[in-house]
Amino acid sequence: MTGHPAAGHAAAWFLDCYGAAAEGAWHAPGRVNLIGEHTDYNDGFVLPFALSRGTLTVAGRRDDDLLELRSRQVPGDGEVIPLASLRPGAIAGWAAYPAGVAWALRSAGHPVGGFSMIIDSDLPRGAGLSSSAALECAVALAMTELSGLAVPRSELVTIAQRAENDFVGVPCGIMDQSASLLCQAGQALLLDCRTSESAAIPFDPAAAGLELLVIDTRARRELADGDYASRRDECEQAARALGVRALRDITDVSQLARLADPVLRRRARHVVTENARVLRTVDLLRAGRLGDAGPLLTASHLSLRDDFQISWPEADATVDAAAGAGSLGARMIGGGFGGSVIALVPARDSAAIRAAVRAAFSQRDWAAPGFLDATPSAGARRVLGAPGSGRLGTGQVAGRAG
Repeated sequence: MTGHPAAGHAAAWFLDCYGAAAEGAWHAPGRVNLIGEHTDYNDGFVLPFALSRGTLTVAGRRDDDLLELRSRQVPGDGEVIPLASLRPGAIAGWAAYPAGVAWALRSAGHPVGGFSMIIDSDLPRGAGLSSSAALECAVALAMTELSGLAVPRSELVTIAQRAENDFVGVPCGIMDQSASLLCQAGQALLLDCRTSESAAIPFDPAAAGLELLVIDTRARRELADGDYASRRDECEQAARALGVRALRDITDVSQLARLADPVLRRRARHVVTENARVLRTVDLLRAGRLGDAGPLLTASHLSLRDDFQISWPEADATVDAAAGAGSLGARMIGGGFGGSVIALVPARDSAAIRAAVRAAFSQRDWAAPGFLDATPSAGARRVLGAPGSGRLGTGQVAGRAG
């Protein structure tokens, strides 16, 4: 079983917190969406890959039907939540995500009981790298495996999505949870968000002499504050006006002339052109022509900036600075209004492009950007404690030590 460098320390912290040994540890990665932004909830196509960074959940069962949660990233004594009281909107803040998973599992007929859990993550929150889905997926694997439930990963995707949609209140599509649960090392995941069919697409920038930089602009915006939901609503309005189930069903931008509202026309144009860009990028990757996908990344950014209107100043400055220093293409990623940018760059020019982006931020008196590793990595997995191996170390049953 593949381990995780932080799992041992997290298991020791679990023992210190709860006075009992944990039963296992699970890691779920964050993701970068190479291309295909705001297409998932429009039944379209996306092309994410998993990062090496993610969220670690260390867990043990308890016999009192309580969910006790602690996080290294949130100081304090954590949260104790009676599972019988779970209902949408009942829990606020970070604890709503694991509580929502428990609620969604139980609502789907999967009998999960109480757990003690600790959470640790090396994903920067709010960077557009899907820290929320990583948390949901790590918790979902822990709860189902410790409960002896054989729930297919495809079903866990929809359960984790329902936790975020219906319990937390963020109307996301299935991309983030699919990437965290289904991705493979060295591959991107072509996902048809209507059928849930997926295919592994070779994605190895290093072999092509390239590097995909993930640039955290440090600008933060919460998805639950309404802008994300308003874009989804506008897309649904456009689909209704066009008489189609979803904007996925429009493949020719000339059809959008039927939309009288110029705002809806712009929103729809982004989705239609973005779906085409995803499929073209897949063709290029399959042909071993990753470098030729650079202009598609930049076209995606311009569409998100001008038609979908969800970019932000730091993202635009990053894309411009990277282009000026020799990037092949760059674009914002994530829900918008804050987060990260990706840039496809020749490996030999990586240092110069990083320096150019830093200089652009310094000239504007912005906080320095962060740069993250973007190696296409494996999806969620158990990283400590084999199934059926019992507790990790010695001690009481987790969660029964007061």
